[in-house]
Amino acid sequence: MTDPDPVFEALADPTRRAVIRALADDGPTTLTDLTRRLPVTRQAVAKHLVVLQDAGLVEGSGPVRGRLYAFTPRPLTDAMSWMVDVGAGWDERLARLKRQVEHTG
Repeated sequence: MTDPDPVFEALADPTRRAVIRALADDGPTTLTDLTRRLPVTRQAVAKHLVVLQDAGLVEGSGPVRGRLYAFTPRPLTDAMSWMVDVGAGWDERLARLKRQVEHTG
């Protein structure tokens, strides 16, 4: 599994989450179309797309002018797997603690 930090950092911003939601719901779209849907400037959307691309959550294809951006869920799936693994570790610790308390209680 890859490092989940870039994914969590990218998802920390509500505008980036809105970009991902738009791409996940409606499929690939252009920077211009994304800008129309969000309450931020074109420059801001472009900067958010760079962060999302760096995290692997979005990929762009086609010529620069009219480039289509698409959601790529794999890094999100990897981050979710990381959370499940961490949660499972805590579940095991809590189960051991419960058995110990029940045994000594």
